[in-house]
Amino acid sequence: MKLPLFFISDIHLRLTVSDDESEKRKHLINFISHVADEQGTLFVVGDLFDFWFEYKYVIPHAYFDVLTSLHQARLNGVDIFFIPGNHDFWTRDFTQETIFSEIYPDGVSLEESSGKFLIIHGDGLLSWDFGYRTFRKIIRSSLFTWLYRWIHPDIGYAIGRWISRTGRHPAHTKEYDDRVIADLTEYAVEKFRDGMDYIIMGHYHQVKKIKINGGTLVILGDWLTHRSFGYFDGKEFSLNYWR
Repeated sequence: MKLPLFFISDIHLRLTVSDDESEKRKHLINFISHVADEQGTLFVVGDLFDFWFEYKYVIPHAYFDVLTSLHQARLNGVDIFFIPGNHDFWTRDFTQETIFSEIYPDGVSLEESSGKFLIIHGDGLLSWDFGYRTFRKIIRSSLFTWLYRWIHPDIGYAIGRWISRTGRHPAHTKEYDDRVIADLTEYAVEKFRDGMDYIIMGHYHQVKKIKINGGTLVILGDWLTHRSFGYFDGKEFSLNYWR
């Protein structure tokens, strides 16, 4: 794994390319080119797509530009690792063999000279997410995946787009965001106690770097409003904004 390490999450590429979506993709492709120029390593920490379900023979053409950019970066020697999110868990051969160097469905822990990293998407961690955790087990099951693949891709993606639209990330109050951070802090304390030095996650659409008991909790933000990314040069971890 080559330094520097770059981290992004929650890009939520749409199936319909509006002006805002086109602008977001332009910046994202420029960012991927920058990672390739730096000859670094890229971690995509979930929800790259607003909806992704991989059929055996079909690839959605709406994502062609970004998929091409990622593929070209990989051909240029960039390692690209993917931690699936709650919108794009259903990967298969194409993404595993052509787009990403490795896919880690349950996140990944790794060790660098400066410490141990835990990299996860972060969905289902909140103490009150009981219903979602049950729902996640169902939709990630091999039975559900097998059954869904029998749906025609046009219909399957129409369903996925409808579900994604009805589940858009809402604007939360400061009180709710603070409650989320408090809950994630409790989770992080346990992991730091087990020897982790950095916990890096997405999902919560906040840009946060929090020191806790000698460890660092990082929430990467998103590319819907922030265009934020994490950067690790081997010594220090920073949160930045792509301009």
